[in-house]
Amino acid sequence: MAVLVDLQSVTVRRPDRALFENLSLTVADGERVGVVGINGTGKSTLLRVAAGVLEPDAGQVRRGRSTRVGYLPQDPVLPAGTVGAAAGTGWEAEAALERVGMGPHAGRDVGELSGGQVKRVALARVLGEPAELAILDEPTNHLDMAAVAWLERRLLDWRGGLLLVTHDRHVLDRVSTRIVELDRGASYTHDTGYAGYLEARADREVKASAAEATRRNLAKRELAWLRRGAPARSRKPKARIEAATALVTARAEPAARAGELGLAIGTPRLGDKVVEVHGATAGFDAAAPVLRDVELDLDPRERLGVVGANGSGKTTLLDLLAGRLAPAAGQVDTGPTVAVGYYRQGGADLDPNARVRDLVAGPTRAPGSPEDAALMERFWFGGDLPWATVGTLSGGERRRLQLLLVLARRPNLLLLDEPTNDLDLDTLRVLEDFFEEWPGALVVVSHDRTFLERVTDRLVAVGSGAVAPVPGGVDGWLRSIGTGDTRTAGATGAAAPARPAGRPGGAGRALRDLEKAIARLERRRGTLTAALGATADHAELTRLGSELAALQAELAEAEDRWLELAEAGDP
Repeated sequence: MAVLVDLQSVTVRRPDRALFENLSLTVADGERVGVVGINGTGKSTLLRVAAGVLEPDAGQVRRGRSTRVGYLPQDPVLPAGTVGAAAGTGWEAEAALERVGMGPHAGRDVGELSGGQVKRVALARVLGEPAELAILDEPTNHLDMAAVAWLERRLLDWRGGLLLVTHDRHVLDRVSTRIVELDRGASYTHDTGYAGYLEARADREVKASAAEATRRNLAKRELAWLRRGAPARSRKPKARIEAATALVTARAEPAARAGELGLAIGTPRLGDKVVEVHGATAGFDAAAPVLRDVELDLDPRERLGVVGANGSGKTTLLDLLAGRLAPAAGQVDTGPTVAVGYYRQGGADLDPNARVRDLVAGPTRAPGSPEDAALMERFWFGGDLPWATVGTLSGGERRRLQLLLVLARRPNLLLLDEPTNDLDLDTLRVLEDFFEEWPGALVVVSHDRTFLERVTDRLVAVGSGAVAPVPGGVDGWLRSIGTGDTRTAGATGAAAPARPAGRPGGAGRALRDLEKAIARLERRRGTLTAALGATADHAELTRLGSELAALQAELAEAEDRWLELAEAGDP
């Protein structure tokens, strides 16, 4: 195999620390390398070094003779002119432009595009030009689900080398043949996909924990030896004294992040009425309506996923639910206890010169209070990060800051527009776990299949002005738009699991549906239990008790059915 790029002992430093040191990486023809790590560890920087955009502080970067590189940065800039010209000439560029949903905009000036549209045009440009090495930084950002499925197939068929950063675990596991992990200045290579990387990382953490326990035991014995009387101490070899002192004073490597991402910051109770939409039609100015006759009711423990092609009106639906957009016809009724938190796709317009601590404090409070410091720590903004300006944060750190600012307002209805963009994989897993237990209602627009499968209970599709339920969840949606289910038996780990041997496809779908139903019933049980503890009214206690008893019976029946299906499917 021809070597396309070779990094030897490469180091890149920030003023306060090294992003990575002595990193060596070779990408050859046919290799597809995924780069993972928490936000701020240097993933985008590594791609810039490999692409030749950034010179490392130390080490060497060599590229194969005549190797052409196609590079998609996290925030690309297009040349002036039309979209079609920016995407490049030739049928491949034109086809890629169509696939990412920008074909109808070929005649538009690039200066009129949103940031997400610029990213899609830049992706089409990279995939439409001949190259031996593709270096892609978050290529699935701003793509709808059909375009992500197409991109996955395109990368699987890529004949050259690939260096990829993505938060999409399904794509990462399907596409990558090797994983490079960046962690606290060090790098680790895993000759496997995403699932194998998770196993290797867990094994490394177990071994580190065992090594620290051994060090502590040895330190206790050496400390006892050092504390023996002065006459004995005078006869001790100097070398052993120094070794014992080093062992006793050594410390375990600090965690990459202190504790878990603390998101439960006091959510106010949500009443029975959340948002009810009846016959709503919505659009902008005098243009044709984007949505027509929308009927949608949100439950107090709603977990609703929204899918649809780019430009179909998904964000318009969120604006309608948030009260940011008034319906031209019909009505939107919002419950009196609803406090909306809206995490927008483009993110808040944050001043790049503003410091993190100032934004968290807001315009009415002095920055640096103990409460703000604790909140920033819970969102992994410790150390020097509170004093950092927005412009110096990585893309993922900026998105995490935006999430902090939304949740700091203590909403009980969260509207999330593409929340997975630029967030690292650890943060995504914590978010998914958080939404399992969060007591409020959630509506999420996302192209991330894994996130939708783990977080949502039901799905609606937006298209041709309509909002319609999607039977069969994410798999049903993919089949309805003609992409099919792209999973294979080798796609494991965080992606939705491959069908177990001996279990028919219908049973597998039934199990997934039952799991979501059980999760929904358990959340409702928690709501009823909390309501019982909050009232002293006898009539209300009777009503709630009867409802809880009926729900318990329904939950037991669902759990029994799940066990029957699971046992029937085991070989």
